[in-house]
Amino acid sequence: MDLSIIILNYNAAAFLEQCLYSVLKAVNNIDAEVIVVDNDSTDHSVEMLQHNFPQVKLITNHENLGFSKGNNIGVQHAQGDYLCILNPDTVVGETVFDEVLAFAKANPQIAFTTTQLIDGTGTYLPESKRNVPTPQIARQKILGNDSKYYAIHLQKDDNGEVEVLVGAMMVCKKSVYEKLGGFDPIYFMYGEDIDLSYTALQHGYQNYYLGKLKVIHFKGESTVKDRKYLERFYGAMGGLFYNKHFKKSKIEKALVDLALKGIIATKSIENESVVSTSNSYRVLVTNDNKLQIGFCDKVATYKQLSDLKWNSQTQFIWDTATLSFDEIINFMAGNTSSQYTYRFLNFKRNLIIGSDSSSSRGEVKELILE
Repeated sequence: MDLSIIILNYNAAAFLEQCLYSVLKAVNNIDAEVIVVDNDSTDHSVEMLQHNFPQVKLITNHENLGFSKGNNIGVQHAQGDYLCILNPDTVVGETVFDEVLAFAKANPQIAFTTTQLIDGTGTYLPESKRNVPTPQIARQKILGNDSKYYAIHLQKDDNGEVEVLVGAMMVCKKSVYEKLGGFDPIYFMYGEDIDLSYTALQHGYQNYYLGKLKVIHFKGESTVKDRKYLERFYGAMGGLFYNKHFKKSKIEKALVDLALKGIIATKSIENESVVSTSNSYRVLVTNDNKLQIGFCDKVATYKQLSDLKWNSQTQFIWDTATLSFDEIINFMAGNTSSQYTYRFLNFKRNLIIGSDSSSSRGEVKELILE
């Protein structure tokens, strides 16, 4: 078997459903398996999986074991030569696995490969490619310079070597993952992708970013981006990561701690001011003439992207039975605006999902079809 796709889920049923629909279309020509590890969800994730996706291998944990342990369990059950660690709140195009897998096979010196990630508005997510967050970078943050945290030597659409990839989408050879020890279980959530990327570098491997390929990562469907989240994220980086990989003097530790506290305070304020967009115009792209969307206002309907017309304040609704995910992703990445929002009609046509901000949870809206 070529590829095992491992998706760790916790209370993200609606987004997981959309993710799996896209994943199964993307592995149509690959010898692959899809493994979902459920971390004791309290929503209807397990029931949804059992009913809608019997071909998916389901592993249910009886407690929330966190990101590292949950994914490592999935790897233990994986039969593929290559692994893809994938978040449940992602959407992939039909060709992405073919291209990433071909690249990984041709470059055995590379441990982890990822793509460009965009959020639910089509906006590029800079955490797609990062640098190792050394204490020196932490000191730069004290001075207000965050740029060194991100790998800005590459443009977002470039391909190239980077130090740190994001755990929302990582492809690697299973034997390499096992050689590196997988995700370190000392991390419950956040920081484990930084740690594993850095461990790969320490073992002489490279990590690689394929910016010409894009994957949607809605973000935040299992976690609210509040102060507690920030403390956990930067605590993982400052406490666990530095204690494991860097020798620190008392002065260096004090500087790192000061920087992290400043980041938490600043970003807590930023995350409180999430702008909600009000769209005056909605368009639905579908070739189903009978499809009616359960909104009280009118929805303009188009059968294909080439016919699409919109104004400066538009919500785009995608019928994924009509459009390919590659078409949708490329359109979103090429049409980003604070006045545009995007929604996905699920394959059962009873839900619309989407996200207007990478720092807050997305929207799941039940539909009543006429």
